[in-house]
Amino acid sequence: MKQEGATLRLDAIDLRILATLQRESRISKAALAERVALSATPCWQRLKRLERAGLIRGYRADLALEKIAGFATVLVEIVLKQHRYEDFLRFERAARETPEVVRCWARGGGIDYLLEFVAADIEAYQRLIDRLLIAEIGIDRYFTYVVTRTVKTAPQPPLGLIARATGVAA
Repeated sequence: MKQEGATLRLDAIDLRILATLQRESRISKAALAERVALSATPCWQRLKRLERAGLIRGYRADLALEKIAGFATVLVEIVLKQHRYEDFLRFERAARETPEVVRCWARGGGIDYLLEFVAADIEAYQRLIDRLLIAEIGIDRYFTYVVTRTVKTAPQPPLGLIARATGVAA
């Protein structure tokens, strides 16, 4: 892995480390080293560099919420009243501070944001959106789409896509 200006260059071993962690975040360091064909110390050093570079945001468990308790997943498109820099900052701060917002994407093309909410049920979601409207964080319009079932979830793109994007053969 080499640093060139602001661009971080990855090699095939870096990509194998990332892909393995993506599939098995609880893998032992020894098993990771074996999977990527390195000895333990160089593998550990590479892993630490990838973490320091911010390429690994964290290690998480993918919970089966539906087996724990009922919940509703809702996708919401948001259009802001104003489009000044401070309006975007205010809205984004509120989105980050709202635990029920699990993803938030800024968009172009007429709709300013797409958010994914997870709430106990639709009534809890509605109470939450009402609180956001009352908080005056700049929402002009919102469009709610209730998720009826999850067909596929994937944490990130597969290694092949990452390899093509970086130009590194994995």
